[in-house]
Amino acid sequence: MLRSLDIRDMLLIDRLELAFQPGLNVLTGETGAGKSILLDCLGFVLGWRGRADLVRQGAVQGEVAAVFDLAPDHPARAILAEAGLPVEDELVLRRVTTADGRKSGYVSDRRVSGEVARALGEVLVELHGQHDDRGLMNPRGHRQLLDAFAGADTGAVRAAWSRAAAARRTLRAAEADLVAMRAEEDYLRHAVAELDALDPVPGEEAELDARRRMMQGAVRIREDVARALQALGPEGAECMMADAARWLDGAAGKAEGALDPAIMALGRAITELGEATEGVERALEAMSFDPRDLERVEERLFAIRGLARKHGVLADDLGGFAEQLRGRLAALDGGAAGLRAQADELAAAEAGYAAAAADLGAVRAKAARALDRAIAAELAPLKMERAVFATVVTTGEAGPEGSDQVEFTVATNPGAPAGPLNRIASGGELSRFLLALKVCLARAQPGQTLIFDEIDRGVGGATADAVGRRLERLATGAQILVVTHSPQVAARGAHHWRVEKRVTGGVTTSTVAALDGPARVDELARMLSGENVTEAARDAARALLSS
Repeated sequence: MLRSLDIRDMLLIDRLELAFQPGLNVLTGETGAGKSILLDCLGFVLGWRGRADLVRQGAVQGEVAAVFDLAPDHPARAILAEAGLPVEDELVLRRVTTADGRKSGYVSDRRVSGEVARALGEVLVELHGQHDDRGLMNPRGHRQLLDAFAGADTGAVRAAWSRAAAARRTLRAAEADLVAMRAEEDYLRHAVAELDALDPVPGEEAELDARRRMMQGAVRIREDVARALQALGPEGAECMMADAARWLDGAAGKAEGALDPAIMALGRAITELGEATEGVERALEAMSFDPRDLERVEERLFAIRGLARKHGVLADDLGGFAEQLRGRLAALDGGAAGLRAQADELAAAEAGYAAAAADLGAVRAKAARALDRAIAAELAPLKMERAVFATVVTTGEAGPEGSDQVEFTVATNPGAPAGPLNRIASGGELSRFLLALKVCLARAQPGQTLIFDEIDRGVGGATADAVGRRLERLATGAQILVVTHSPQVAARGAHHWRVEKRVTGGVTTSTVAALDGPARVDELARMLSGENVTEAARDAARALLSS
């Protein structure tokens, strides 16, 4: 709800503060008094497009501030949160423009872009007039209006659309994968056969490399190791040490113990020599291999390394890579069956969407008939009982909100062909169609701030009274601001302001005064009788207020 509007140095306004109320707020005044200026200023702070020359003549800059009360579920809260702005129950919008046209906007004293201001403006205030191009005049919004009237829940259709879209993407991806795999089928089969034939295992490359290096080294050192074994063996050191031990044992009895330590050390040396000889023997035995073994090791090692280079993987990863290729080959072999299964899933998802869209379409068709009846009941008191309003629901392009196309049509005279509102209805007729629709949709859109700019132009008497009564009814669930020249409409307002123009010191300004009691009676009398207000006009004004 719009709580207040503060205007400084804008057009003909030097300083103006207005405190609006819930319910029906009416603004009246003579033609040219500046009623449209208030709407220009409100549109400016809301980021709407409007006139460029807004700064009051002689002023450096103009400024408009608007304060709104936000309900807990107001859509403005989501916009504020997305923009990273404070989300509170009170929203303060402020916008400044300089004389040279530079503009800046603020939300709760934090600067914001024009895009954010416009997004907030679209959900905070809805402006309607004879040239309304939002809602009624724009067929793209008719389906949304019908859904609001019906209380239709599009969630099931949206979910079904998402499922069908996901299934469609999955099928297309599978088809593309299958085409790609078929293009490389020969490669896959040859690579898998080659890898299966080699059957490498992790760690094998390192093991083969070590064996190869050992064999290559053995060829170079085996002759030296054999010589060492011969030097250590029975014909070498072992024989000599055995002879030395025998000679020392023979001499020990006469040496009075002098040879005992030497004999013991020699015994230990013989033992160590035996262990060394055994170790050399084992090493020499290990170095004994068939030269063809080296060829086989090298052949397999080079084969593993060659495949690793060919496929751009590590040798230890060849096994896992082979498993991947087998999986792709299996997917290729089972591709047709997989595509059939995914096609079946898509068909089921599309059938689910079609069913959900059909259910929603039935709700819309039923709501369209109810809306037509409701608007027909509203048109009769508005002196348009001959007009026929029809909500046409046809099948259109499928989408996340169903496959229905909705358009509001009207035939203003019996026998005349029906057509779009913007081609058939005149300005005054369009205003009354708009009002009838808004009254019918009021229960689906509570808590709005709606502005009706001279929506009663071209009607008077009982029709104007019917317009006023419908605005009054509409205002029971919303805040309504009405700019009007009709006393019948003005009399229905819960709050009344008069806009007037004054000239002081050669400077023209517009002011707004809240009216109550006698002042309101005089204003209604002026609207009834013109410049010369008579007592009869005042009596008529009082009668309007009491009716």
